[in-house]
Amino acid sequence: MSEKKARLSFEGSDKTIELPMYQGTLGPEVVDVRGLTAKGLFTFDPGFVSTASCESAITYIDGAEGTLLHRGYPIDQLAEHSNFLETCYLLLNGELPDKKQNQDFKESIRYHTMVHEQLYNFFNGFPRDAHPMAIMVGVVGALSAFYHDTIDIDDPEHRRLAAHRLIAKLPTIADMTYKHSIGQPFMYPRNDLSYSENFLHMMFSTPCEEPNISPTLAKAMDVIFLLHADHEQNASTSTVRLAGSTGANPYACISSGISALWGPAHGGANEAVLSMLGEIGDETQIEKYIAKAKDKDDPFRLMGFGHRVYKNFDPRSRVMRKICDEVLAELGVEDDPLFRMARKLEKIALEDDYFIERKLYPNVDFYSGIILKAMGIPTSMFTVIFAVGRTPGWISHWNEMLSSPMKIGRPRQLYTGAKQRDYPAK
Repeated sequence: MSEKKARLSFEGSDKTIELPMYQGTLGPEVVDVRGLTAKGLFTFDPGFVSTASCESAITYIDGAEGTLLHRGYPIDQLAEHSNFLETCYLLLNGELPDKKQNQDFKESIRYHTMVHEQLYNFFNGFPRDAHPMAIMVGVVGALSAFYHDTIDIDDPEHRRLAAHRLIAKLPTIADMTYKHSIGQPFMYPRNDLSYSENFLHMMFSTPCEEPNISPTLAKAMDVIFLLHADHEQNASTSTVRLAGSTGANPYACISSGISALWGPAHGGANEAVLSMLGEIGDETQIEKYIAKAKDKDDPFRLMGFGHRVYKNFDPRSRVMRKICDEVLAELGVEDDPLFRMARKLEKIALEDDYFIERKLYPNVDFYSGIILKAMGIPTSMFTVIFAVGRTPGWISHWNEMLSSPMKIGRPRQLYTGAKQRDYPAK
């Protein structure tokens, strides 16, 4: 750590407070404000946008440069050369696996893909039209009832086992939510299929026929999972960490992350892209809606363009764009009116000065929504798929937090309510 200090002075006073400053491996310097509480002060930072809530070695983002690194590896290199399960191992353990470690990890995940038979009874209590995320929150949290003898968060082996179980079982539970909604029987996972092949098999197969899974679609699914595996201290990851700081079991913590992801401002962006395309209607209306998007007094916004973190090109979107081309070609739907409209919007955003100057490039949600729609996945499942992909990131941050000294999360507030007052006499 650096010996550099920041000095906080106060108008009208000669009082000065010295605060330590730290420099991470990458990124800006950080001022350590923990000592302010002892001085009777604390900072005001709504949304925690200027606050480092923890120290982490998992993921690094530079929004200005459009950089996303997992354990130091650029996301585009992982998407090209790695796969989802190898990336899971990397996030969990800090290094890429050797051949044996990779094989052992895959075997462990494969071993844990089935769920307890009694868990199937949970689904009978949910209406057929329940949102899949509502079911996910309840069922994932309920896993702690089935593994109550291995949820000692101080035991590294219990944490490892929970991590493998969650990564393995989330696709099974996700697909069960879909099958429940359409009244089809649940499909068991198959050990002869890869992680992404299994997901598509459990979602689209029936007991009447053998699975017929396109390698192109399986690869697309794997890349979608990989590109969503972690994204630093976002709302759902921070929720998992906050829940974990209380000592809650891993299944409850991941369920809390799913709840946070369910919010449309976080996990619903690709679903919003499809809703926007539906609102536009057809290609003849695009110019009209582009004008509406440029009008600062018009509430209409183009969904899937720009990003809160990336003030440059979203590095994940370059990968997703290539996958999008491959999927549309594989399925022969390039001429579908909805996808033609999406392509025209993309072309405008990449060439129009208004969007270029504001760096409103198509992001990962723009392309992932189109891919999932083309694959026949209903929009209600989009955020569920996001949750499956984000699980290794959540569990890696939860485990990292528990592996080092920590305190229970307890944000402060700027109180603006009434001062103390007496209850009126009657």
